[in-house]
Amino acid sequence: MRVRTLKARATALLLSAAGLLWAADCAHAQTSNSTPARRLTLQEAMERANRQNLDLIAVRLRHAVAQAGVRIAGQLPNPTFNFSAARDTPHEGVFFDQPLEFGGKRHRRVQFAQEQVTLADVEIDAFARQIRRRVRAAYFAAAHARSFIAQRAQALEVARRVGEIAQARFEAGDVPQLEVLQADLEVRRADAELAVARQQEKVAFSRLDALLNEPADALWELTGALETQSPEIALPEMIIRAEAMNPDLQRLAQEKRVEESRRGLLSAERNPTLTVQFGADFNSPPDFRTGARGQLSFNLPIFSRNQGELSQSAASLQMITSETAAERRAVAGRVEAAYYEWAAREIQAKLYRETLVPVAEKLEGLAEESYRAGRANILTVLDAQRNVQQVRREYLDSLVALQTAFADLEETVGAPIG
Repeated sequence: MRVRTLKARATALLLSAAGLLWAADCAHAQTSNSTPARRLTLQEAMERANRQNLDLIAVRLRHAVAQAGVRIAGQLPNPTFNFSAARDTPHEGVFFDQPLEFGGKRHRRVQFAQEQVTLADVEIDAFARQIRRRVRAAYFAAAHARSFIAQRAQALEVARRVGEIAQARFEAGDVPQLEVLQADLEVRRADAELAVARQQEKVAFSRLDALLNEPADALWELTGALETQSPEIALPEMIIRAEAMNPDLQRLAQEKRVEESRRGLLSAERNPTLTVQFGADFNSPPDFRTGARGQLSFNLPIFSRNQGELSQSAASLQMITSETAAERRAVAGRVEAAYYEWAAREIQAKLYRETLVPVAEKLEGLAEESYRAGRANILTVLDAQRNVQQVRREYLDSLVALQTAFADLEETVGAPIG
């Protein structure tokens, strides 16, 4: 009797817990449903990432660091204060040393620092293009996940409809109960795949939210469909734009300007720095009580005149020039490969859209009508369903591959396309 009582209490507790969980889920669903989804286009997603992406914000701080280097390069040398006291005459002395730079040293330093600022900006722009590509990939991955949910929901609806047909034919005595069980299994499988697809959608949108630096529970209504057509582009035009905008080529060009500026600074540093000394001596009896003092000094550029540094700079310029020529050819090759990959993916998506998907859907419809009329068994219908689901899935995958190939082409070119 006591065991039964304990079992009853345990059952009641379990039911209460289940009820609480169900209520919490309902409340969460109501809260989620009450929050309206915000429209988000691909362009808006890229603009949000450009403003809010934390990695990009951190990288952009390099500009301030480099800009501070310009201020450091423009600083004038400080004077040196000297005070002396000795037993010999004059007993005390006060004087200042002020270095004076000639030959454009300060100007060359500032110019070198400014070129480094431009190099930092080139690297920031290259990273911004990487973020743009990642946002495009995440956006269409989320669109793919949402489209896949719609596809799974449609498959579940079809499976239920076939199940109803099987049940009706079983009750009429046309088919055995085995076909009803097979149809029910297909319904359960479609339901499970729909649940998995909903979880995958959450993963895809969480990655998009991370790139946009938006809350994890943000609700988006994506207006850019996977079927968005890419603009018409020509390969020669892409190669020309890549030669002007490719981030690797831009970085090499700026590195060359930085090295040329460094070479100018090294040449300017060969000019000697004049040091002017002025002050006064005190207490030198019986000659004077106070007397002025002055001195000029500069280093003699006899042995070290930056010969090694200038030779190193010349070798660096030659290396950068050679790297630029090799990179220009490599960029053209990468643009060609990315272009042909995008063209192949576009043909693949068009083939699925205009041929494979319509044919698979037609076969599915014919198989269902044949089963309803008693001219086919349920295995034929289930096979047609799985075939059309596979083709639709491959079509969605081809659309994602098309968008990925377009993003790769855009990043290789180094500028937005269309």
